[in-house]
Amino acid sequence: MSTSNKFLYAIALVVLFSAGLLLAKYTPWTQQSAVNKGYTNLGGDFVLESLEGQVKLEDYRGKLVLMYFGFTSCPDVCPTALSFIAASMRALPKDLEAQIQPLFISVDPKRDTLDNLAKYSAYFHPRMLGITGSTEQIDQVVKSYGSYYTFIPLEGSALGYTVDHTSRIYLIGQEGQLISAIAHGTPVDEIIALLKSHL
Repeated sequence: MSTSNKFLYAIALVVLFSAGLLLAKYTPWTQQSAVNKGYTNLGGDFVLESLEGQVKLEDYRGKLVLMYFGFTSCPDVCPTALSFIAASMRALPKDLEAQIQPLFISVDPKRDTLDNLAKYSAYFHPRMLGITGSTEQIDQVVKSYGSYYTFIPLEGSALGYTVDHTSRIYLIGQEGQLISAIAHGTPVDEIIALLKSHL
């Protein structure tokens, strides 16, 4: 690759990364509507697959769901978010913790097998389910929740590519409604308070 091409490639990566940060910060709803009215345009049921079999969001009616989109090869953002989910749950009394179901949706089914997803998710919390599906299924869920992801080639890397994706944690209510999209880096104590307010 020539020097000029390398420079253009680096610029393209910076632009994509910056766009991802802007999208992650973009909030097409207000806190007021999130608390009082719910999300009228986002969320909804879906069907994906886990190592244990088919997973439907409706299976968790009566529980809160903490959901995150990512991929197992993610170097830092995904592990941080999943650690925050696990820490928030473990800080609750056992009876309240049992009322929360954590879900990790892989947007990289080409690399993330159901077996790998199960092991990766369980590392963070024993009840965290790693789920994925076909590209069409994943795209539908991503669109429904106002999320995004895009593949970025990594020339000269054994990985081949990485994935830029939304870094929000989605809190889904006991009736299956989207309650909140929690920004990346939100302190664990704030997540705990939010969970308690809906249990």
